[in-house]
Amino acid sequence: MNDQSSSQPIPLWIKLAFTAFVAVLTPYYWREYGPTNFLYFCDVALFLAVAAVWTQRPIFASMAAVGITIPQLLWQVDFVGQLFGVPATGMTDYMFDPGISLFARGLSFFHFWLPILLLYLVWRLGYDRRALLAWTGTAWLLLLICYFLMPPAGATLDFPNQPHNINYVYGMDDTQPQQWMPPQAWLGMLFIGLPALLYYPTHLALKTFLPNHLPSKSRKPTVAPSPNAALSNAS
Repeated sequence: MNDQSSSQPIPLWIKLAFTAFVAVLTPYYWREYGPTNFLYFCDVALFLAVAAVWTQRPIFASMAAVGITIPQLLWQVDFVGQLFGVPATGMTDYMFDPGISLFARGLSFFHFWLPILLLYLVWRLGYDRRALLAWTGTAWLLLLICYFLMPPAGATLDFPNQPHNINYVYGMDDTQPQQWMPPQAWLGMLFIGLPALLYYPTHLALKTFLPNHLPSKSRKPTVAPSPNAALSNAS
C-alpha cells in the first residue's frame, strides 16, 4: 500500500456521498419521528460511521460493526425474501407498504447497505478489539435510557410516529409489552443475550478475518541499536 492510500484509506467520494446521505436523513427523521428516534442502535451506528470516515479512527467503525452486523443481516435476508414473496421475519414489511412514501423507504434502505459499508471501513482501517467492550457499554446505556425514559410498547403517544419500545426493551411487539417474563427480566436478558449472541460472535469474526488495528500504546517502540552495539557487531 502506498503512502497516499495509507494516510487516506477512505476515498473522498465515499466520505462526501455518505455524509450527504446522513445530512438528508437526519433532519427528515427528526421532523417525522422526533429526536428520540436516534436512540435506535442502527442510528447510533450510522453516526459512528460518519465519525469513522472523517477521523479514520478504527474504534468508531469497529464499534458500529460489532453492534449491528448480525441484526442488519437479518434485515437484509428478510428484505430479499420479501422481494421473492418469502419473508423471513416480517421486519421489512414496511418497505413494501405503498402508504409510506418512496422517499422515506429509500432513506430506510440504509439498513441494507450500512453493514456492508461498515465492513469495508473496518477492512480499510483495521479492527479495533476494544470495540466489543465499547459497544456493549454503549448498548447497555441505550437500553437503560429506552427502558426507563422512553414510551413502552402499547403506550399512548404524543404524535403518530413517535418512537416507542425502542430497541425492543419491552418485547418484540410494539403494540403491547411481552408477557413471557417480568419486564426487568426481559431487560436483563437483553443485557446478557445481546453481547453473548450478537456482539461477541461478530467480534470473533472481525478479529479473525479482517486486519487488526493495534492502539499506538500497544505497539512496541522500535529501539535503535546503540553505537556500541554497532561497533561490536562490526568487530
